[in-house]
Amino acid sequence: MKILVSALETSSNIHLKELKKHLNDDVQFVGVFDSQLGNPLYDLTNLAIMGFVDAIKKIRFFFKLRDELVELADSCDKVLLMDSSGFNLPLAKKLKEKYPNKEIIYYILPQAWVWKKGRVKKLEAYCTKLLSIIPFEEEIYNDKEKIQYVGHPLLDEISEFKNEPSTSGKIVFMPGSRKTEIKNHMPIFKELAKKIPNKEHILIIPPKFDEEYIKSIYGDISNFTISNNAHEELLIAEYGFICSGTATLEAALIGTPFTLSYIAKKLDYKIGRMFIKLKYVGLANIFFEKMGKSTIHSEFLQENVTTENLLSDYQSCDKSKFIENSKLLREYLKQGSSSKVASIIQN
Repeated sequence: MKILVSALETSSNIHLKELKKHLNDDVQFVGVFDSQLGNPLYDLTNLAIMGFVDAIKKIRFFFKLRDELVELADSCDKVLLMDSSGFNLPLAKKLKEKYPNKEIIYYILPQAWVWKKGRVKKLEAYCTKLLSIIPFEEEIYNDKEKIQYVGHPLLDEISEFKNEPSTSGKIVFMPGSRKTEIKNHMPIFKELAKKIPNKEHILIIPPKFDEEYIKSIYGDISNFTISNNAHEELLIAEYGFICSGTATLEAALIGTPFTLSYIAKKLDYKIGRMFIKLKYVGLANIFFEKMGKSTIHSEFLQENVTTENLLSDYQSCDKSKFIENSKLLREYLKQGSSSKVASIIQN
């Protein structure tokens, strides 16, 4: 079976890697994905975008990529779209127009419950199956035969969880995977590390980055221990400072206390606040709100991301309470998703 895959995000490819373990050996990926999973059209490092401004700069390239994928789909049995709604939703429309009978599966859906709820009708019109990793997401869809909650992929990827606070002396710093995220966070993280002495400071750098790129984006990181394995470090660490993203949910599930921070370009943030009315940024906090509970971790955004605020949050954290809340979060998400998604794809 040949599957056209469109997975542009780093986090999507981590989930795709887990999914592939459950697929038959004769399944072949073509399209856009991490090179460890086959032979993609393009290097993912060149595709990562952050916010509206970045997207506009690369719009011509993405139109070209969309057309290439539509042509590739001709020889594929099925289509698998993952996250990246700004690209994958228009792609789904083009695929549906050209191949009305081809099965189009969307796994890790656009967060229409956050904003642009009009995307629900489009997803139902363009896609054959909608596979959700958010427990409450089904509520906003009308076609209940297409949409289903399949579990959360992080519960496949995480096999160990903390039952008590760590005393490893290790603190993890995760400034994100996009260039702007990293450049915005690193000066603050460097100062923060200086103010927390007698600890080992672990800087997580995505394995796809080469030395030249790291030097130009991160600057001087000689005071950090460098690691490419976020999952492994989170299991050991006693605390984390994490840029908003999938890693915050991973830390919350494992039981590693952390502080969430996020600094977007000012224009992107202003536009986002006009449309997005969520009370929280972190998925773990959003889930806890749905459960009728108070937040599991703190969040600092934009100008509130300061060395002083992050340090204060670290010093006041109740680590035992965090671990108890982590158990509640795992119960809420129920199970992993990879095996179920593989079964759906191959049926």
